[in-house]
Amino acid sequence: MNFRFQHIEYLIALATIPLIVVLYFQLLYWKKNTAKKIGDPKLVQALIANYSPINFLLKFMFFALALGAVIVASANLQKPGAMDDVQRKGVDVVIAMDVSKSMLAEDIKPNRLERARQLVYKLMDQLPNDRVGLVLFAGRAYLQMPLTTDHGAARMYIQQAGPEVVPTQGTIISEALRASNSAFNSKERKFKSIVLITDGEDHDPQAVPLAKQLAEDGVMINSVGIGSAEGAPIMEPTTNEYKKDENGTTVVSRLNETELQQLAGATKGIYVKLNEVDAAVDAITKQLNTIETSTLDDNAFRDYRSYFQWFLAFAFVLLIAEFLLPERKFKAA
Repeated sequence: MNFRFQHIEYLIALATIPLIVVLYFQLLYWKKNTAKKIGDPKLVQALIANYSPINFLLKFMFFALALGAVIVASANLQKPGAMDDVQRKGVDVVIAMDVSKSMLAEDIKPNRLERARQLVYKLMDQLPNDRVGLVLFAGRAYLQMPLTTDHGAARMYIQQAGPEVVPTQGTIISEALRASNSAFNSKERKFKSIVLITDGEDHDPQAVPLAKQLAEDGVMINSVGIGSAEGAPIMEPTTNEYKKDENGTTVVSRLNETELQQLAGATKGIYVKLNEVDAAVDAITKQLNTIETSTLDDNAFRDYRSYFQWFLAFAFVLLIAEFLLPERKFKAA
C-alpha cells in the first residue's frame, strides 16, 4: 500500500504506553492495600459498593488508546498520490560541510563554521533548479539529508550543524566524499557535483585517490577552503578555553589548501578560498553551470494524502467516552 509516516521519529513516544500500564497496575495495588488498612472488610465493602472495577478498566483503556492515537496522528500516516506535472532542469549537488572543532577557530569572523553557514545559505539561493543533499563530517561523515529540491529543509539542518552532531573528531575528507557519493544515482555519469567546505586541517592520504575514482563516475568536486595559513587557536565550547595538546601547548588550526586544490583538480572542479562569501558563491555557481543539466523529478512535487485527522477523531471519541463513563456501577432500571 506504500504507506509511510512523515515523522516516524515521533512514534518513539508510544513507549510511554507500557509505562502507563505499569502505573495502572500499581494504582490497583495501592487501592487494594488502602482498603485493607481501613479495617472492617464489611465496612469497606459497603463504602465501595457502587464502585465498578470494569468501568475503571474501561476508562483506563479509553485513555491509553486515545494517547496512542494522538501519537500516531502526530507522526502523520501518509499515502503517496500522483506526481504533479512539474519538472525542473538542474544538477545534483551534495554539500559536504566540515563541522569539526577546528571549524570554531576565529581567524575568519565570527568563526569558520558560521562563515560556512553563510556560504551555504547564499549558494542554495543560486541553485533553485538543482537538487541539494547535505553531508556533515568530522572524524566520521553522515548523510544528513538526501537529494531534494526542498531547500528549506536543508537550511534547518545547516542551522543546527555543529561539532556536537558528529562526536568523532578529526577531519576525514575521504569519509565525507564516500558519504556524498552515496547520495547520487550510481547509474548516471554526469550532472553530479560535491561542494566540499572544510579547513582541510588533517591530511587524509585516501582523499585524492578516491577523488580520482569519483571523477570516473562523473562527479565534480568543488572545494572551498576556510581559514588562514597563519591559523588560529580552537575554542573548546564545553570549557570556553583554547584547546591544548598533551604538552599543554595551545593547538593552532591552519588551512590546508594543497589537498583541497588537488581534490578539485582531479575532478575538473575548482578550488575557492573563502574570503568573500559573494565572490565564492559566484565562482562555484559558474563552475556548476558548466555541468550539463538533466530533467529532475523529485518527491517534493509528490502529493501525499495524510490520515492524521482520522486518528485525532478516534482519540477525541475515546476521550469523550472516558469522560462520560462513570466509575460507579450503573443502576438497574
